Amino acid sequence: MQRKVALRLSAASAAMTVAVGVGVVLSMPEASAATGTATGYATQNGGTTGGAGGQTVRATTGTAIHAALCGRASSSTPITIEVEGTINHANTAKVSGASCNTAAGVIELKQISNVTIVGVGSGAVFDQLGIHIREASNIVIQNVTVKNVKKSGSPTSNGGDAIGMESGVRNVWVDHVTLEASGGESEGYDGLFDMKDNTQYVTLSYSILRNSGRGGLVGSSESDLSNGYISYHHNRYENIDSRAPLLRGGTAHIYNNHYVSLNESGINSRAGARAKVDNNYFEDSKDVLGTFYTDAAGYWQVSGNVFDNVTWSTPGTDNKPAGPNPQSNTTVSIPYAYTLDSAACVPDVVSRTAGAGKGLQVSNGSCSVQSPTSTPTTPPTSSTPTPTPSPTSGPTQPSGTNLSLGAGADGSSKASGTSYGNVRDGDLSTYWSPAGSTGAISVKWGSATSVSKVNIREAAGSAGVIGAWKVVNGDTGAVLTSGSGAGVITFPRTSLSKVTFEITGATGTPKVAEFETYAQ
Repeated sequence: MQRKVALRLSAASAAMTVAVGVGVVLSMPEASAATGTATGYATQNGGTTGGAGGQTVRATTGTAIHAALCGRASSSTPITIEVEGTINHANTAKVSGASCNTAAGVIELKQISNVTIVGVGSGAVFDQLGIHIREASNIVIQNVTVKNVKKSGSPTSNGGDAIGMESGVRNVWVDHVTLEASGGESEGYDGLFDMKDNTQYVTLSYSILRNSGRGGLVGSSESDLSNGYISYHHNRYENIDSRAPLLRGGTAHIYNNHYVSLNESGINSRAGARAKVDNNYFEDSKDVLGTFYTDAAGYWQVSGNVFDNVTWSTPGTDNKPAGPNPQSNTTVSIPYAYTLDSAACVPDVVSRTAGAGKGLQVSNGSCSVQSPTSTPTTPPTSSTPTPTPSPTSGPTQPSGTNLSLGAGADGSSKASGTSYGNVRDGDLSTYWSPAGSTGAISVKWGSATSVSKVNIREAAGSAGVIGAWKVVNGDTGAVLTSGSGAGVITFPRTSLSKVTFEITGATGTPKVAEFETYAQ
């Protein structure tokens, strides 16, 4: 029996539609309600565009959202889902299909890619219903409210997380959302914005997180250290007990946020995490930065922050607050351009821009507010490192998952102070150099992996040094392709456990910041 799903086309597309499975009708490509472009770490690793360029549908139920995912040609076919109204347990059922893996009682974005979910007008509401992102990439969530998601009591959804990401998630941009609870763990709630089990390249921007015991975490335990490269900017954290956020390992960039009433602790950097904390405004709060509830130290670089009526506890074995006069104990290089508002104006800018239903307004970087489609009036601040130039040869930055992250690496030689592992750590500020002007660097896996594209990214200040090269199948020694100059390199898709980039000519000492690999 065919399932009937409440999914409605936008008026502009009514004249041209195609029918797909489970009784769902999708529109042909059209302009969507999604606005602006990704910022922060979501711009790295190929960027985050969600469903741009694909079909656009309008959904008024959770079941319709699942049906739209299941009706695609494949699990990676781009789609934008415009959501209006209230999504809840009563209207969110499991839908089956080859391009989806859904479940009842939760919005399940599992084993998929290239999806945008955007609230229409003043925004959609996900009432007691969480959004679960698992084994997925290139996801955009914009202009929605997710509230009162519980892990205990009734009803339960998504382990109590408003938005939760886990298991190899890559490139997620969450923007202009409101995430809220009505209490802490004892009332049945968990985190508002959680990442674990190898989640990377995420940005949370222009959002509100409030009335919760737990703001959000990066890493589920002291041994879950595979997460990182997270940006938090122009968000408002209000009436949060702790985890604003909690960082276990990894790197985070936290700037231009407004923190009000952090009741127990705020930014909790621990287990080797490194946080760059710039131009935030902390108000009426306690222990807003430090390492808390553990003896596993974390680190921070601070500048330009305002501490307004902030109190600090006495340091102890398991609590090491950064204040009352926070000082940097590490340095963090940021690979993308960004513009800082003065901390003094952050409360005003954030109050006018953050959260669902704010018209997707953004800061112009000079303490004023503008449409996200407008051109900023000021260039990126010169206080940030100059980003590594885009490759000068080959196609543009590839999309998809960078297979080098989490892989192994070796090579023919390495210059003092450099490391083979630096080419697959996702950090453009670290690099490998050979002992001379030529040499080889390899990425390797424990089992055969299909690769058809690599991206050689030179470190800042060394663009154009790499001359002639060849890409070699490390298993057989066969040359897959050859050429000159760093950038994106394609070759016939090959299954191998090791791929080698061999530099045979250079104008100086090469510096390879990243040796990225892609299946397609």
